[in-house]
Amino acid sequence: MDFQYSPDQETFRKEFRDWLAANLPPGLCLDDAADDRVASDRETFERRRAWQRTMHGAGWVGITWPKEYGGRGAGLIERVIWEETYAAARAPVLPGSMGLNLVGPTLIHWGTDEQKRRHLPPILAAEEIWCQGFSEPGAGSDLASLRTRAVDHGDHYVVNGQKVWTSGAHFAHWIILLARTNPDAGRHAGISCFLVPMTTPGIAVRPLVLMTGHHHFNEVFFTDVAVPKTNLLGPLNQGWKVATTTLMHERHSAGGRGHAAQIARLVELARRVTLDGRPAWEHPWVRQRLAELAIECEALKYTRLRSLTRQLRGEPPGPEGSILKLTGSELGVRIAEVAGGLLGMHVLVNRPSDAVSDAPRWFNRVLAARQYTISAGTSEIQRNIIGERVLGLPKG
Repeated sequence: MDFQYSPDQETFRKEFRDWLAANLPPGLCLDDAADDRVASDRETFERRRAWQRTMHGAGWVGITWPKEYGGRGAGLIERVIWEETYAAARAPVLPGSMGLNLVGPTLIHWGTDEQKRRHLPPILAAEEIWCQGFSEPGAGSDLASLRTRAVDHGDHYVVNGQKVWTSGAHFAHWIILLARTNPDAGRHAGISCFLVPMTTPGIAVRPLVLMTGHHHFNEVFFTDVAVPKTNLLGPLNQGWKVATTTLMHERHSAGGRGHAAQIARLVELARRVTLDGRPAWEHPWVRQRLAELAIECEALKYTRLRSLTRQLRGEPPGPEGSILKLTGSELGVRIAEVAGGLLGMHVLVNRPSDAVSDAPRWFNRVLAARQYTISAGTSEIQRNIIGERVLGLPKG
């Protein structure tokens, strides 16, 4: 692997870093932006939309989108540099990230000319916020078993069903929706993809509040929702192919927000809190656990670089995607467990105290970590993929 950046790439990094330093409002900065990737309230959401519009006006949104669609037409390395630099600045996840990273690229690949003209510019400018209607109560990781139906009614389809774990649906203007259009076809056949305004009569959004108190996910119900046939994305009954495009971009959109900063803060915590009457850092077993986490984090970094090298060479996707998802999610859980061990009963206090000045951060970390072993493909699914497709093990 080549770890060197070209002079042009370093110039790109410096240009973006300097622009962020001059333009990013301090009030938008977050230590753990991934945990607050959907704004906690409408006011914060609107402030982040304004921030995305500012970035778009300066040419820093849609870095790898083709220029003909309003993007910058940059390459994969520039995207990685963008993500690393943006994360280092403690900037918030953009409210239009679903549209920028998943829906937009899917539209570019599958959309009609009219759909591209209609949706791509508003996605870049944060005028249209999107959510993803894929998972259902009985079809989460096993997406092919979805039961939401879209029935042909001449010039439109009528959709009935339910979606769940729909991030940001309460703020979204549109939803990219999977529904079964041919119930007699096989599991992966007979599914179609639709672009649906969230204001369409018959759509109801209900909140799913996390243990942290954060309203991130939602249930979305569809009752006799009329969807024009012009809103079909891709060929009829081939929505699985369209969804595969979306999921492929989801796997590659994790970007530069890794675990290194969390581990560094965990080391700081170990130096501050006491165990058995002395700083936790002085206990060999504490240092051993922290060293193990740091080693795993470093291994993840090089696995990510292997994946990046494969993409740059134009090679087909390897096992790194599932390995990164599995080990990254599980590492987050282990970081939370160590934090809980250091803080004891203090980890359950969601406000600063003399003993733990940054208690809310660790409270959120411990309660929120487990969700990442479920979202974007559960750890169990990733183990199956690695076992069957990489190691050649028989199906269980």
